[in-house]
Amino acid sequence: MSTPSEPGHGRPDTSLSALMSERRQLINLAYRLLGSLAEAEDAVQETYARWYALTPQQQDAIESPGAWLTRVASRICFNLLGSARARRERYVGQWVPEPLPDRTEWIDRWPGDTTIDPADRVTLDESVNMAFLVVLEAMTPAERVAFILHDVFRYPFADIAEIVGRTPAACRQLAASARRRLRASQPSATPTAQQAGIVRDFKRAWEAKDIEALVGLLDPDATAIGDGGGLATAHVDPIEGGAQVARAYVDIVRTAPGLTILERTVNGRPGLVAQRDGVTVTVYAFEVAGDRITHIWAVRNPDKLRPWTTGRRERER
Repeated sequence: MSTPSEPGHGRPDTSLSALMSERRQLINLAYRLLGSLAEAEDAVQETYARWYALTPQQQDAIESPGAWLTRVASRICFNLLGSARARRERYVGQWVPEPLPDRTEWIDRWPGDTTIDPADRVTLDESVNMAFLVVLEAMTPAERVAFILHDVFRYPFADIAEIVGRTPAACRQLAASARRRLRASQPSATPTAQQAGIVRDFKRAWEAKDIEALVGLLDPDATAIGDGGGLATAHVDPIEGGAQVARAYVDIVRTAPGLTILERTVNGRPGLVAQRDGVTVTVYAFEVAGDRITHIWAVRNPDKLRPWTTGRRERER
């Protein structure tokens, strides 16, 4: 596990700057484990609170503060995943992981703010694309933690065993099970440039209200899921079938005049956002297999759009 630099004399550096240098790693880890930036930030905040609750003697006795922070953050996330299932059963409508914009699209917390939102530091790689996160949601907490810690962050199973309360051999099996789930659910990779072209064609057909063109871009078994969280209008149940999805999306632009649809990067993949009066009201993530769109995730819950809406308005392309 990562270790802050040591100031000399063989003692770990427990200065504020050294400890806070771990924050980026912790946010990256917690977001992948929880699928929610807000929950990830809370988990990391709790991790630091536990560190500062230790006495100076207890802190000095910790050989690697970075490893300690990672272990505690992972344990907090592991416990949260157990309660999250119960909370999401009570969630209004469908629950979709919180979407993240590209680094260049992060919005300041308020004009003139010079601090970097921790969310700005989430590395957008294949382990945060929306399809990947949705599959993670179907895993048990132990599977998810074992897989993310080992396969994404390269932590040894001996360390993971301490976090999930299993043997290293059991953790190895958990990660293998998670790997099989992902392989079974992930389509063959479509080049990013090709995905961007398909999403762009979808945008143009959608704006033109061209149902026939939309159907041609959608897989016959395409599914569209909306997440309003009871705070914004969204389909309660998934929309299934390419033709049904096409008609539903044309209805959206017909019944919601004044929307501006923009191309954006969503969780590292080509996506779209819908804005009204310069403010993002919906973020759309896509899964593309071959030359067809197989899944659309539309996040409308304003609580999940904070990185897209806080502070100054987004610039249009």
